[in-house]
Amino acid sequence: MNDVEEAVAAAFREEWGQVVATLIRVTGDWDLAEECAQDAFAQALDRWRRDGVPRRPGAWLTTTARNRALDVLRREAVGAAKLREVAVLARDDGPYDPDDEDDSGVTDDRLRLIFTCCHPALPMEARVALTLRTLAGLTTPEIARAFLVPEATMAQRVVRAKRKIRNAGIPYRVPPAHLLPERTTGVLGVVYLLFNEGYAATSGADLVRTNLCAEAIRLARVLARLMPDEPEALGLLALLLLHDARRGTRVDAAGELVTLEDQDRTAWDRAAIDEGAALLETALRRGRPGPYQIQAAIAACHTTAATSEETDWADIAALYGELRRFVPSAVVELNRAVAVGMAEGPETGLALLAELEKAGDLAEYHLLPATRADLLRRMGRTAEAAEAYARALELVENDAERRFLEKRLAECRSV
Repeated sequence: MNDVEEAVAAAFREEWGQVVATLIRVTGDWDLAEECAQDAFAQALDRWRRDGVPRRPGAWLTTTARNRALDVLRREAVGAAKLREVAVLARDDGPYDPDDEDDSGVTDDRLRLIFTCCHPALPMEARVALTLRTLAGLTTPEIARAFLVPEATMAQRVVRAKRKIRNAGIPYRVPPAHLLPERTTGVLGVVYLLFNEGYAATSGADLVRTNLCAEAIRLARVLARLMPDEPEALGLLALLLLHDARRGTRVDAAGELVTLEDQDRTAWDRAAIDEGAALLETALRRGRPGPYQIQAAIAACHTTAATSEETDWADIAALYGELRRFVPSAVVELNRAVAVGMAEGPETGLALLAELEKAGDLAEYHLLPATRADLLRRMGRTAEAAEAYARALELVENDAERRFLEKRLAECRSV
């Protein structure tokens, strides 16, 4: 990849959500916004080779995409309404318009986009999927893997959600304070999944996508300020900070995955850990526990243990047992099986995994056989562990995780 291609790729990671959010605000057309944003990035490859990478790539991309949208609307302008759209678009000078505030007073286009996507008229899965598609620029296959559903199913959800927003005239804005609670669950879920995709990418060369982590934390801070009395907003920010504190140690200098127990704890971000722990304590004092507070408590168990051996796995297992009351999912059960296996022994963990395998909900999820392999490896049953690692390799999409599993498989086969 040459310098221009790297610059365009970096701009996509950093600017896609802002460019699309701006175009959606000024055009009201989701498909047009994505199409013109894609066209701007394609133009960047040619123009930046000729003219050099601009000093402000985001501004260049926004202007180029807006001009493309203006051309499209002019060609389609067959009535007064369309002509008014063209006029509004033509006089829009940038991603933020101080005269375009809504009832909340929030001018962040990306936050407006999340709240629009998370309108209660949309099904929860569609709210999250649409936001990840438009804000983070995730592909439909990536979102489908995050939800553990077929790609075609996810594509239909996104199309239906866009159609619903258009046909129902759902406004592009952050709602007034009294309407925030009805969208809280969906908005927090979007930010959480956005961070997860950055923290452990479902596919591609990099395990960590730093820009997505940073954007999720930025949005979580805005939400915590917007809803200061909502303990789950505080819990989510605490959770993201506690996880992000370990981000720099999750891969080594060569880009290889480093497991939690092998990470250099002295290199963790202590300021982020302290801030996350303080936010969690504030949230828990409200006396209204929820899934993000519980997950933050689990993360705190890891980040406050001085060594891997001092990790309180029994407490973590109990917290996962509490979490499944709020989030009764197979992935939560898988994480609980890991914690139980570490607290009570691999045999107990394997018994729980057997129940998950029988249920079949995680049949295509690589971490199920990878977890089984790890527990078998710890028991010295290397031949069985090798079989499980081989199965995990058939399912994994991320290159860093693939290399890690290949290394473990080779170790088991060499015994």
